[in-house]
Amino acid sequence: QVQLVESGGGLVQAGGSLRLSCVVSGLTFSSHGMAWFRQAPGKEREFVAGINGIGGYTPYGDSVKGRFTISRDNAKNTVYLQMNSLKPEDAAVYYCAAREAYAVVTGDGHYDYWGQGAQVTVSS
Repeated sequence: QVQLVESGGGLVQAGGSLRLSCVVSGLTFSSHGMAWFRQAPGKEREFVAGINGIGGYTPYGDSVKGRFTISRDNAKNTVYLQMNSLKPEDAAVYYCAAREAYAVVTGDGHYDYWGQGAQVTVSS
């Protein structure tokens, strides 16, 4: 059984930082592309960042480039999202996702497993 468990969400002031973690079980972790998506109320789910199996390719959504960093530790079956210079518009539920392929893509329809989500709230 595949499980993705996010942690690290919370409330932060604008300009602050948070780090999300996603621990994965039930997969050969290093063989799977991973990604973070987010969804704010009334909006569609949005690609935030992705990382391929060994971390050599890391695309980002335009709205987070230069502020967010995705990384993975294959020894710990964990993917991270470091979020700096947070803005009120970054507030959303953040989801970790894994796909049954090594490569990473930006479309959410290509991901096979999802976490339960972590709430990020940014106060102005």
